Amino acid sequence: MKYGAHIYVWVDTFGDAELACVLDRAAALNLSFVEIPVGDDSRFDPRRLGAHAAERGLELVLSPGGLWPMDCDLSLGDAGRRRTAVAWHSRMLDLCGECGAVAYTGALYGHPGRIADERPGPAERERIARGLHALAEHARARGAKLVLEPMSHFRTHVVNTPEQANALLKLADHPNLFVLFDTYHACTEIRSYSTALSALMPRLWGIHACENHRGAPGTGHLPWGEIARTLSEAGWDGWIGLESYNTGLRNGAFAWSRGLLHDVCPDGDAFVRKGLAFLRRQFRECSRSVTGMIDM
Repeated sequence: MKYGAHIYVWVDTFGDAELACVLDRAAALNLSFVEIPVGDDSRFDPRRLGAHAAERGLELVLSPGGLWPMDCDLSLGDAGRRRTAVAWHSRMLDLCGECGAVAYTGALYGHPGRIADERPGPAERERIARGLHALAEHARARGAKLVLEPMSHFRTHVVNTPEQANALLKLADHPNLFVLFDTYHACTEIRSYSTALSALMPRLWGIHACENHRGAPGTGHLPWGEIARTLSEAGWDGWIGLESYNTGLRNGAFAWSRGLLHDVCPDGDAFVRKGLAFLRRQFRECSRSVTGMIDM
């Protein structure tokens, strides 16, 4: 298992000026990787980022969390805009190649915040699948996995559930396509975490771990014992990233701008320490239980 964190638990923007501070913090917390948002506002040297990460024994994951134009959306009906979307994501994948990132992940099938006024038909899925196939191949050539993150129906109409993710992966038909399961987004979309996680095997690349209120794991009401047990029994050994927004930055303005109104992450280091300790305990207990069952 590899544990990491999204840099938004510490900072609200990322550039060369924040590079050493963020990576030093992650290394000091014994993390294996950091997730870094990219977009049109990215202001960092990717080769320098890759070198700093390697020096600290950290791996990198990129995601479109920076300035992402709404027109860059693979689900749009206009062919020109879809070409623009493929080109935009391709540039982000080029950054992956330059810094050595292992994955590019997010709601890549559309754009968070856009929900169709009417229920789209099969044509929407087909055009998304074509775009994802092209991006998955581009990612493969840059040494990165393309990883789709289902989100809640408050953020997108395209992929909310494991079933929808699997259907899109099948339609896109590329071996370099995977899924990231976000425990926060899933709480409004599924009835059983065990069933949802099992359905995503073996394309489950990673987990975004945070509570129903975006707090540290163990501070809300999500069924972490069930989550850890399901993954342990499946022998899953993937990437678990702690994710939230720092609620102490700019007097809470950053978290508020991202829709986080609860003060659940005023200190990024404390958030990571608490979440890591809880998750490691959960998996340690489940591992002992699973091993005991095998020994019997």
